[in-house]
Amino acid sequence: MFNINNTWLRNSLCATLVAAPVAFAAPTYAQEVYPSADETLDWTIAFGPGGGNDIMARTIIDILKKYELYPGDISPENRAGGSGAVGWGYLYGQSGNPYGISTTSGSFVTTPLQADTPWQPSDFTPVALLATDDLVLVVNGSSEIQNIEQFIAAANAGPMNIGGTGTVNVDFIVPTLFAEKAGFEFEYVSFNSMADQTTALLSDALDAMVGNPGEILGMIDSGDLRPLVYSGASVPAALEGVPTMGDLGYDIGVSMPRGLILAPEVPAAVQDWWIATMKKVVETPEWADYIKTNTLTPTVIYGEDFRTFLNNTKDGFEVVLRSVGAID
Repeated sequence: MFNINNTWLRNSLCATLVAAPVAFAAPTYAQEVYPSADETLDWTIAFGPGGGNDIMARTIIDILKKYELYPGDISPENRAGGSGAVGWGYLYGQSGNPYGISTTSGSFVTTPLQADTPWQPSDFTPVALLATDDLVLVVNGSSEIQNIEQFIAAANAGPMNIGGTGTVNVDFIVPTLFAEKAGFEFEYVSFNSMADQTTALLSDALDAMVGNPGEILGMIDSGDLRPLVYSGASVPAALEGVPTMGDLGYDIGVSMPRGLILAPEVPAAVQDWWIATMKKVVETPEWADYIKTNTLTPTVIYGEDFRTFLNNTKDGFEVVLRSVGAID
């Protein structure tokens, strides 16, 4: 059921009804001070409670409230389904609404590549890329391979098998792009969970695997897993000493975006207000703690540069997925 939960939506509906016979007239934005304390910010979380997208959204909301950066009420709603298609589809339907907002994750890029969504990442109003979720390539801690140079040499001698969670997703795309740049071949082995692929690696059924450092950091610290290379632009403190793919001259040019977007076609002044506000958010100690706790790469890009980042990421993923026949 569609819930008319703020003045902007009510006014838009009334304007549409009065303007008959022209149905579904494009909504207009009243020139008033933004944001209005009388308006509720409709915050879409495109996944269920407790996941990475949910944690990021609620962290930002808590910071906005603590530092009184937003004057009105904020209503976070988990609108899960279709790997983000339901939630971002809801926001897409609010074109022009300055009080519709959402956070992004990797599925914001990959879902439109695999499903028939009416929206693309570039359709939304970009506010900021706030961090990237990147992967670390690891081997068994008892492996004779001590560093990424030795791994590449071994892979050149004979294809290695690399495990990852899922099939057509970032776990497959990242090593594929890296192998192409570094000039080696590998076989990708898909698992249903991180636990299953970790068990396979520790039992030497795999040569290596990729994973989010936040999920396997404990085993890296214990020495059960040995990190070789990181896919992000900069290495988080917990992986100090591990080279990035870019350090080796093999920058894959893509990361999974954790960012903030507004509904399509909102006024530029609204986009500017949120950019200025998020510049304050990322300077807080609470945000620094969030980045550290979740082992994210602190990558910050604002406005239209974020749109360019999304387009480049999507293009890179599409090339890989088409090359292996994962999409038509």
